[in-house]
Amino acid sequence: MSGNHRHSDRRRPDRRGATLVEFALTIPIFILFLFAALEFGWLNVIRHTADNAAYEAARAAIVPGATAAEATAKANDLLNVVGTRGATVTITPPTLSTSTDEVTVAIDVPMRLNGIILSRFTSRNVLHSQATLRTERPE
Repeated sequence: MSGNHRHSDRRRPDRRGATLVEFALTIPIFILFLFAALEFGWLNVIRHTADNAAYEAARAAIVPGATAAEATAKANDLLNVVGTRGATVTITPPTLSTSTDEVTVAIDVPMRLNGIILSRFTSRNVLHSQATLRTERPE
């Protein structure tokens, strides 16, 4: 039997209490990081949507005969896809004419209305997206 020592015969200290304490100390930190990752991932979705909405609204506005109201509606339609709340769309110039050389669409999204979990950390920020395009006018 000298070569057949059983590993279960050796006594190890009971670690169940230490494991429970370690778990209790680390799980809140893990959950905080998990929630922060979800929050910043969501804010990134909103940022990309606002960038795309500004660009697409500017594209809609550069076409001859387009109006600022149509560009604003286009931007709001795209922002509503992800449920963005409280966004402000500004078209410059506010009245488009045949002499308009370029159109700028600016979108401001308040983070206090669009956070999902940890909005306390982003509530004072406003996400700003802007796109400027030259108009398509016959020479």
